[in-house]
Amino acid sequence: MRKLLIVAAALLAVHVTLLFAGRGGLVSAARTGGTNVGVVLDVGGRGDKSFNDGAYAGADSATRTIGANVRFIEPGEGSDREAGLRLLAAEKMDLVIGVGFIFSDDITNLAKEYPAVSFACVDYALAVDDKGNVIPPPPNVAALKFREEEGSFLVGAMAALVGKSKKIGFVGGMDIPLIHKFEAGYRAGVKYVCPDCEVIAQYAGVTPDAFKNPGKGKELALSQYSSGVNVIFHASGSTGQGVFEAARVTNKLAIGVDADQNDEAPGHILTSMVKGVNAAVFDAIQRVQSKTFKGGIYSFGLKEGGVGYIYDSRNKPLIPDSVHARVEQLKQEIIAGRIKVPSTR
Repeated sequence: MRKLLIVAAALLAVHVTLLFAGRGGLVSAARTGGTNVGVVLDVGGRGDKSFNDGAYAGADSATRTIGANVRFIEPGEGSDREAGLRLLAAEKMDLVIGVGFIFSDDITNLAKEYPAVSFACVDYALAVDDKGNVIPPPPNVAALKFREEEGSFLVGAMAALVGKSKKIGFVGGMDIPLIHKFEAGYRAGVKYVCPDCEVIAQYAGVTPDAFKNPGKGKELALSQYSSGVNVIFHASGSTGQGVFEAARVTNKLAIGVDADQNDEAPGHILTSMVKGVNAAVFDAIQRVQSKTFKGGIYSFGLKEGGVGYIYDSRNKPLIPDSVHARVEQLKQEIIAGRIKVPSTR
C-alpha cells in the first residue's frame, strides 16, 4: 500500500504540473534551504482580487522577505483540493496551508496522518461534538480565523449613513455560516445607526461555485438596486465582480470585501471590508521558520488589525467627514468591548 501511495503521489505530481502550469496555477520555488511551504488556493483561484489574492500576497511576501520556498496549487475541481494537500504533505513540506473553510476536514485528517508536518487553514471551521462543545484542531494545525462580523459592522453603519435610502443591500456567495458572519455584522451595523432600515440579503448559491459566478452577482445586485437599494456589500469572492458591474451601470455604490477593491469600479466603491489574509498567512510561515509555530486557534479582529475598512484619498470624496468620524468612534467602541457584534444571524 505504501508503494502504491508513493506511485500515486508521483503520478499526481505530474498531473498537477500539467494541469496547472499552463494556466499559472502552480508555481514552484527551488528549495534553497529556507522553509518549504505548500499553499492550496480556494475556489476562484488567483486573480479573484479578494481572498485568494490575499493569501498569495502573504506567501509571496514570505518568499521575498524571509526566503521561504513556496509552491502554490490552484485546484481545478473540488476533488483536487484533498489531492493537492496530500501531495504537499507527502513531500514533507514544513508547512501546508489550505486557503478556505472548505479545507478544514481534509487538513484535520491529514494532520493526524502526518504529525511531523505543520498545517494552517484560513477560515478553519471548528467542529463540535454531540454536546455542542468545540473540538480543538489537531496540535499541528493553526486555525486562522477572523472576526469578519466586526469589520462588517463598520461598513454596514457606513452604508446606512451615506445610502440615502432605508433599504441596504447584501450579496453573499455560498449560503454558509462563514458568510452569515459577514451578513450578521453588516446587518447589526446598519441597525445600530438606522433602526428602521431594512437589509435585503441574498445569496448566489449553496455550493462553492457560488463564489465564482459574476453573472449571478450582477443579477442579484440589479434586482436590489431596482428595489431602492443604493449601497450593496458583497461577500462573494469573484461573484462580486458582477455586483460591481451592476453598480457601474446603475450609477450606485458597492462595498468590496477581503481586499481593497476600489480599482474594480472607481467612483462606485464606497469602501472595502478588508481581511488580513495576507498577514495571517505570512505570520504562519514566519512562525514555522522561526520554530515558534504552535497549533491552536488564532483569531484576528479589529483589535489585532485582522479586519478593517478602507478610507483613503480615492474613496474619501464618497464619505462625509461626519460619517468617517462616527465609524471611527464605533470602531473604538468595538475594540473596547462596549459594542458586542453578533456573529450569527
